[in-house]
Amino acid sequence: MPPRTKAAMPSVATATTMKDLKDTLWKAADKLRGSMDASQYKDVILGLVFLKYVSDAFEERREAILAECVADGLSENDAAPLLEDIDEYRRAGAFWVPERARWGYLARNAKGRVATVDEPEASVGQLVDDAMAHLMGANPPLAGTLPTIFNSISVDQRRLGELVDLFSSARFTGVMADGTKVSKARDVLGEVYEYFLEKFARAEGKRGGEFFTPPSVVRVLVEVLEPYRGRVYDPACGSGGMFVQAEKFLESHGADPQAISVYGQELNQRTWQLARMNLAIHGLSGQLGPRWGDTFARDLHPDVPMDYVMSNPPFNIKDWARSTDDARWKYGVPPAGNANYAWIQHILSKLAPTGSAGVVMANGSMSSNSGGEGEIRAQLVEADLVSCMVALPTQLFRSTGIPVCVWFVAKDKGARAGEVLFIDARNMGHMVDRAERALSDEDIAKIASTYHAWKRTPSQVELVETLSLVEPVETETTYADIPGFCYSATLAEIKNAGYALTPGRYVGAAEAEDDGEPVEEKIARLTKELFEQFDESARLEKVVREQLERVRA
Repeated sequence: MPPRTKAAMPSVATATTMKDLKDTLWKAADKLRGSMDASQYKDVILGLVFLKYVSDAFEERREAILAECVADGLSENDAAPLLEDIDEYRRAGAFWVPERARWGYLARNAKGRVATVDEPEASVGQLVDDAMAHLMGANPPLAGTLPTIFNSISVDQRRLGELVDLFSSARFTGVMADGTKVSKARDVLGEVYEYFLEKFARAEGKRGGEFFTPPSVVRVLVEVLEPYRGRVYDPACGSGGMFVQAEKFLESHGADPQAISVYGQELNQRTWQLARMNLAIHGLSGQLGPRWGDTFARDLHPDVPMDYVMSNPPFNIKDWARSTDDARWKYGVPPAGNANYAWIQHILSKLAPTGSAGVVMANGSMSSNSGGEGEIRAQLVEADLVSCMVALPTQLFRSTGIPVCVWFVAKDKGARAGEVLFIDARNMGHMVDRAERALSDEDIAKIASTYHAWKRTPSQVELVETLSLVEPVETETTYADIPGFCYSATLAEIKNAGYALTPGRYVGAAEAEDDGEPVEEKIARLTKELFEQFDESARLEKVVREQLERVRA
């Protein structure tokens, strides 16, 4: 038999589908990681992906300007001034990229720059750091956003040069995604950036949960709230996943992604930088503040009413900037040892009069009575601010084993005032591997459609479809309680349950399927089978005893 050979890794230059490209890039990039840990390597890789994105977007815009000039009868020489007009790029949503920050220059010097009469020798890391500095200098919105770590002692310059070669050889146009050919390189790079974020979050374990929320969880919030237009806010925005999914939601329904305004805040500097890059790479101009900051200590968006809030703040944090006289604690001062109800009340304080929010919380928030949390929850219920509670399945978060739920709150509940919808989705989802579960499109649609049917109002998407902006779809509009899955409870019922908001307490057990066998016949059959098993057990016991006696003899 001939010796087995290891299968060669597919080439990034020949990948034809989005999945192939992302998988191949990740495997190749991970192979070049060396001894760097995931948290360090994340900044290197995502920084390079962003640099490639802005350069490709710049070149695409440059080619478009030239094509427009030629179509107007101008020669390439006559078009030259327009090609160097910064406003021509910014008007189209592209960053101005100085010559030494363009990917072509870095690709030509991937092994470092050789000394000449005019310029000294420079490592590829120094050139990448300089490119980041040039880019931030030419584009004020990027100030303080990009990493300049590529020439540090911890970065292997040979491997860095190979990474530059890797991204240079990859084909980012003509890639198939969901059966459709993507023509713009920057659209592909946006997908690659998200994919790498998810991979790094998995690699970093618990730390990864600080900057990444599983897409299926984010989609539950987006599909229920349907942020069709207005201000969208996340007070603990991580790497900006909520905003990216909101944009995808609008695009998938043929709506204008620019119809939403993005506002966010993030405590961690490196995560804030990731979010700024993530928004830029998806063409979103978000207001994330001039720098990172603690939402509890200083709200960076005071007096800005938000139409939608979507957030996955850190669970159960014990060390937080607590002030007992904070105006946000309208329904009670949260305990010093747990910030869960501080997050909920902060989010409520940000909502516009018709605003609504979805916030991921630890399951304990639904029933805890410690530190006055039970009293705060009672006040929230009595104020009729809670619209829906969803219990999610376990293992959705690789970073934590804590079971989670989603609180949906609203300032105006419309026709459902005085009621709360409970959805028990703990049995939904499928395992993607041994450690992680994900919700399917069907699972997410069932949760969202149940909510919209209960609300008795057409969803924003249905309104868009009614206006013939997209093709109409059939939607379920009649709500009914489903034992084991959903139940609409009155505030009086919740009060009688001690203001506990655990869905399982209200939805009850699922109805058992009727197999058609009469109860009397089933009892008789099962009794007969049980006695037969007793007889068999007695026979086997006798055989074992006889064998043991023989051994002793």
